[in-house]
Amino acid sequence: MKQKALTVIKNMLSKKSTDDFIAESNATELKKTLNIFDLLILGISAVVGTGIFTIIGSAIVGGAGGTGAGTAVIISMLIAAIASLFSALSYSEIAAMIPVSGSSYTFTYATMGEFMAWMVGWVLMLEYAIGNITVATAWTGYLTQLLKGFRHVLPDFAVNFPLWLRNDFRSMYAICDKYGWDVHDKMPFIHFPFGIEMPVAINIPAIFIVLLLTILLIKGVKESTRVASIMVFVNLSIILLFVIVGSHYVMPENWQPFAPSPFFWKGVEGILSGTFIIFFAYIGFDAISTAAEETKNPQRDLPVAIIGTLIFCTVLYISVALVLTGIIPDGAIDTQAPLAHAMRSIGKGWYALAISVGALCALTSVLLVYQLGTTRIFYSIARDNFFPRSIMKIHPKFKTPHIITWISGLIVIIGSLFMDLNISAELCNYGTFASFVIICIEVLILRKTDPNRPRPFKVPFCPLFPILGIIMCSSFMIYKSFIIGGDSSLYFLLWVIIGLAIYIGYGYKNKRLYK
Repeated sequence: MKQKALTVIKNMLSKKSTDDFIAESNATELKKTLNIFDLLILGISAVVGTGIFTIIGSAIVGGAGGTGAGTAVIISMLIAAIASLFSALSYSEIAAMIPVSGSSYTFTYATMGEFMAWMVGWVLMLEYAIGNITVATAWTGYLTQLLKGFRHVLPDFAVNFPLWLRNDFRSMYAICDKYGWDVHDKMPFIHFPFGIEMPVAINIPAIFIVLLLTILLIKGVKESTRVASIMVFVNLSIILLFVIVGSHYVMPENWQPFAPSPFFWKGVEGILSGTFIIFFAYIGFDAISTAAEETKNPQRDLPVAIIGTLIFCTVLYISVALVLTGIIPDGAIDTQAPLAHAMRSIGKGWYALAISVGALCALTSVLLVYQLGTTRIFYSIARDNFFPRSIMKIHPKFKTPHIITWISGLIVIIGSLFMDLNISAELCNYGTFASFVIICIEVLILRKTDPNRPRPFKVPFCPLFPILGIIMCSSFMIYKSFIIGGDSSLYFLLWVIIGLAIYIGYGYKNKRLYK
């Protein structure tokens, strides 16, 4: 029995060599079609979207149960950007050294062993798949706003379709509470044991867009980046127009007081709360590393694309935040559609329609990149035999993992039927912080265990920068769990327990079976 236990522990700690990863990457059937421009488009597509059009308002005013950062939201953005930068530098070093799909899952397998690799991969799937569900739900909301602008042209059912057909649970509960209705009479519920019940929405718009993007990704990642580049062009044009037009209406007095409270701790609390909220906007730049096996020159292009995306998007975020808080006082900002509301306040109502178009383009590109990240991480995990290898099958014509792509799309569709937008966004943050901490640890490990391997890019001031990344991201997780509170920390713990159960009950045995 003792010998068997030792064997199990040895297997759980077994590592996969970097050379094996690179050999598998070189032998892959995936097409190498991406250049540095494509990677930048993927990065900007993932980052410039939700943060600009939705999250920024909540970061300024405050989310549920938390104080907002006010006009000091630019400090929140800088803190989030600095924490992300330490992780981005770490991603750049390892991605250039081990240019294979799978992001931090692959890197963990090379540094910490089989068990930790599985758990990191499981957390990554939380980050990307649940993030995709969040964005798909937000996409539905912006489509509804856009359709309302054509209420005089479109039939009534196309503009005012029932709330339970678009996953607007918060509005449904509010309406039922206002009129004293029983919510069970207005929308369907799924009933589980122990009295647990869950509302269900058909969410037709989310189903439509996810199916469309799934088909696009099956056709090819190069074709997907072309569509994403169009979306990014429209999105950036509208954002830059907002900055240029809005800058003429900025009133500096709206930036006073700069912090949300004259009291030191309340001001710091507001800034940190804003940082946690705005961090969702930075989820996705690491998706660049998931496309390493489809990049022509990954050693050169991956670091440039990762760091370039982060710097560009941070400058853009701060520019938008300065103009937004300069146009109207932070207490008057609309958290649902902050940019459109700001332009209406200065008599530019025509811009509301353009904002909705830009938001849809931005969220579509985010969905595309998140879906790509989910499938490539899923592919890497299946290649290491934690899932049946049959799902890895490459499409004979398009050379893409079409079965995994369909599975990922169906997961998002099912999740968008019942998951709450705010809970799923917070879950994404936990997944992101965890993966950022792990990637910084891995840089420190590889510097000791594999110091002679060529590194086309190196993290400067190592080990200081990786250690700072570990401290900052860990602190945000602790702050959210014990200071802000909420159910999302429990859901994250539940997700980790489910992953552990899958590994013990299936993954460990399946991997030994294939060996």
